[in-house]
Amino acid sequence: MTTAQHKIGSGFGARSTADDVLHGIDLTGKLALVTGGYSGLGLETTRSLTKAGAHVVVPARRVAVAEEALADIDGVEVDELDLGDLDSVRAFAERFLASDRTLDIVINNAGIMACPETRVGPGWEAQFATNHLGHYALVNRLWPAIEPGGARVVAVSSGGHHNSGIRWDDVHWRHGYDKWEAYGQAKTANVLFAVHLDRLARESGVRAFSLHPGGILTPLQRHLERQEMVDRGWIDENGTVLHPEAFKSPEQGAATQVWAATSPQLAELGGVYCEDCDIAEPAPTDGPRTGVRDYAIDPEQAARLWDLSAELTGVNAFA
Repeated sequence: MTTAQHKIGSGFGARSTADDVLHGIDLTGKLALVTGGYSGLGLETTRSLTKAGAHVVVPARRVAVAEEALADIDGVEVDELDLGDLDSVRAFAERFLASDRTLDIVINNAGIMACPETRVGPGWEAQFATNHLGHYALVNRLWPAIEPGGARVVAVSSGGHHNSGIRWDDVHWRHGYDKWEAYGQAKTANVLFAVHLDRLARESGVRAFSLHPGGILTPLQRHLERQEMVDRGWIDENGTVLHPEAFKSPEQGAATQVWAATSPQLAELGGVYCEDCDIAEPAPTDGPRTGVRDYAIDPEQAARLWDLSAELTGVNAFA
């Protein structure tokens, strides 16, 4: 399989911040949408985009919490959205489209990680439903606002995609639920979504990207017991981070998604998976879990997942 998955020498790296990659970029007059843009990496993404001049729409499941978190940031609006509820996705999209605005940036940032077995909607596994299907439906419903401005759509995946490809015979984990493998499947789905969206949308001037933000301790770990993080060697019994050099700050963690959303270096590229503010290399067959696995950028699997997602959600802007 030929691939564009090779570093381009962006000049940035693992310790670059969102403000670093936006230096010299003027987003005045641009409209961005950042799901979950009020917590963790999403909050830093919202903050940096507004500092560069963008107006940011933050769809939030917890509206009051979002409004409080964003109270000191100008150029932000909050609206209600529960990605695990397709009726909520449809209602949000209808409200937004009624405003007759065009989107320049969409960052699918919200997500859940390693939660206990949870079912949403018609019995769907919550991580696949929230991290992938909700965002799939959102982008497709917002397509009339995404296409006119040639927006960039950025899917925040994770190195966790190394945990699992798509379980085609059991995507909703009816059997043998494993929270980390289910998370891995959802993150692989994020990558495949960007691959196929870019293929469908590039003629309209819309490009899509996915990325691994790096290891960051944020509220994403809310479903993990402290002892599990101790056992993984992340923190000690008192909650102190054991190897700070192994983790990024939220400002550094937000950098790759902001870079993917705005960098002129990516103007003629799309459908690629990024990490450390550059395009990632293909993952080695053995060794460290870096780069992107072949199954996550396979165009045939990407098309298959798109068709499955359209069937499950009843939405396909490209049908």
